[in-house]
Amino acid sequence: MVAFASVRNALLTLINLPLALIGGVVAVALTSGVVSVASLVGFITLFGIATRNGILMVSHFEHLMTEEGKSLPEAVVQGSMERLAPILMTALCAGLALVPLVIAGGEAGNEIQAPMGVVILGGLLSSTFLNMLVVPVLFQLFGRPPMARAATAPGGA
Repeated sequence: MVAFASVRNALLTLINLPLALIGGVVAVALTSGVVSVASLVGFITLFGIATRNGILMVSHFEHLMTEEGKSLPEAVVQGSMERLAPILMTALCAGLALVPLVIAGGEAGNEIQAPMGVVILGGLLSSTFLNMLVVPVLFQLFGRPPMARAATAPGGA
């Protein structure tokens, strides 16, 4: 909330947590079906990545409105286009790093790494895709432009 100065915008970033949870739960259900300590660690990691992606989107929307004077609809369209590549690249890099862990899941020594990799990979797929669709729409509907910081700064300017 402090980063955005708006509870609404902070909640819009946290909408990525259930979006990530969807993919993680589906991935666990399709593989072992067992939630272990390793998969819980994967969920924690996944939630961090998903939250960061939401922060990237919402803070960029705010930047476009305050610094570049864009209207809310313009900021959402332009911000979504400009953040598409960074979000996809981070998800792709993390996902590609996890593929060997998931593929070698049945081999000895991967009992902890494989469930964690499955959760993170599945959650990355869903949260990245849904982040690019759901967050812009919700920001368009419920987001608020950040308050002018110059008016609230000590000294008035």
